[in-house]
Amino acid sequence: YILRKDKETMAEIIEYKCPNCDGIITFDSQSQKMKCQYCGTELSVEAIQSYNQALTKHESQLSWQPPKGREWDTHEQANLTHYLCHSCGGEIITDKDTIATSCPYCDNQIVIDDHIQGLLKPDLVIPFQIDKNMAKEALKKHFENKKLLPPLFKSENHLEEIKGIYAPYWLFDCKVEANISYRAHRIRNYSDSRYNYTQTDHFMLQREGSVRFQCIPADGSSKLDDTLMDSLEPFDYQKATDFQSAYLAGYLADKYDVSAEECTDKINQRIYTSVKQLFDNTTTSYLGTREINKDIQFNENQVHYALLPVWILNTSWNGEKYIFAMNGQTGKFVGNLPVDRGLYWKYFGIYFLIGMLITTLLAVLFI
Repeated sequence: YILRKDKETMAEIIEYKCPNCDGIITFDSQSQKMKCQYCGTELSVEAIQSYNQALTKHESQLSWQPPKGREWDTHEQANLTHYLCHSCGGEIITDKDTIATSCPYCDNQIVIDDHIQGLLKPDLVIPFQIDKNMAKEALKKHFENKKLLPPLFKSENHLEEIKGIYAPYWLFDCKVEANISYRAHRIRNYSDSRYNYTQTDHFMLQREGSVRFQCIPADGSSKLDDTLMDSLEPFDYQKATDFQSAYLAGYLADKYDVSAEECTDKINQRIYTSVKQLFDNTTTSYLGTREINKDIQFNENQVHYALLPVWILNTSWNGEKYIFAMNGQTGKFVGNLPVDRGLYWKYFGIYFLIGMLITTLLAVLFI
């Protein structure tokens, strides 16, 4: 473990090293331990953290001076930070939201400690359960049984980049008290020897209760597509653990740049819609149900800051870029694919003709 403080920026970076061979040690999703990429040594996250604490007093101090040249402007300085890789001395430039990355020269994995301290430090993390090779295989399976996929896409589609990212999420907890009134009716038809009767009964329905929500996620990064991230749900939050920076070793990570306050409208609407649907489902045995009054109150609100595992795969084909995402815990895979227009109209024509034949056959049978 190496903790280095940059004298110019006073920023700290953490590099995890194997205690046996001094090689790069990263978090392994299969064993759920820290594993050396060279000698195969495995240590628990807790053991690495204890080992790190013992070495902190031997912290090494390195300084550097940026080369002379034109200066960064004020906006660029506000959004960029720079560090030196302890392994090769190369300069690492990241934006202010990056909390884990790798050296572009020697691929050494680092965690930028000062970006995760204080109010920005996550409460929880869900460790990766799926490795890079499994993500690549999932991409191939995603192409299977897609009848409208252009035939050449599978063979010519080029995987340009695959990266494991700990994506920043806000997790919202709350308790909802709801009271909703409805008007509804039921109709009963019956007859006697002389008449047919229709009986209509009218009701005033009252539904009251409380609903508790836990860990409703909201993507806290403006860099990640919200639709793509929402599609990766659900995560198993029972397997979340208290945040420790060692989990980030070997992966990329960003801190949030969308605040919890900016996510509240989206979360409130999601909770409101869920409560409304839950209460509406209790009235399905009635006809003509119409809401006439509702009172929905949110209580015991709480927000957690968490890092969740996501694989991002960037591919290109025919001059177009395609982005896919995979839940790094459950393996759920999402992403849009191109459509072969010729195949689309071919299948449309086939199904249209089949539908016409069935309709004609039924018409003949019932004449």
